[in-house]
Amino acid sequence: MAKIRVVGIGPGDYQEMTLRAVDALNACDVIVGYHVYVDLVKDHFPGKEFHTTPMRREVDRCNIALELARQGRDVAMICSGDAGVYGMAGLIYELRGEAGDVDVEVVGGLTAAISGGARLGAPLTHDFCVISLSDLLTPWETIEKRLECAALGDFAVALYNPASMKRRDYLQKACDILLRHARPETVCGVVKNIGREGEAIRVMTLAELRDYQADMFTTAFIGNSHTKVIDGRMVTPRGYRDV
Repeated sequence: MAKIRVVGIGPGDYQEMTLRAVDALNACDVIVGYHVYVDLVKDHFPGKEFHTTPMRREVDRCNIALELARQGRDVAMICSGDAGVYGMAGLIYELRGEAGDVDVEVVGGLTAAISGGARLGAPLTHDFCVISLSDLLTPWETIEKRLECAALGDFAVALYNPASMKRRDYLQKACDILLRHARPETVCGVVKNIGREGEAIRVMTLAELRDYQADMFTTAFIGNSHTKVIDGRMVTPRGYRDV
């Protein structure tokens, strides 16, 4: 049966790919992906055939991968971070449908909440949620509701896609929602370009995060009411010392 592997390549650095992901890319004939992600892996997998599409051509990208698999090619569809967290795994399953003519294997990877959190310290040691601020596929009203619920539940939060050229004030809007229930001095942090050239981290308060100039390569972290700064790092205790 035809087969396609949907592979999470992690944040970008080859050293942060899982061994299983490396094995999957070594084993395939063809690698398909967003051109930025293909550029991250191309030098490490010479001799492969590469197919790319630009941003917002996800359906085309997945259809290319599925068609190549149906032709008998050994195909890997790559995604940054984890293939099942804002990645292409779900779309591959949707487009293949119930036909079952292509076997799908999902190969997990390090999503930005995990790799970025490690840079900041330990911001997600207790319950947390991940919310994307991109409203291309999700109405802003739904995003607002999820932010409100996260704040009410005192979750630590990782924010993906906090800003773009067309969404410059979305992080500010998100912080305003969180500030309805969280203290301005709540510990927060940002990581830019995780695992790539120009990587940078910063720990700050929620009030400072509100005015921070993020971009599409930034992941923002908002602590819960117990999150603290220890030796310059963002730490959310789970309560082990209290039992």
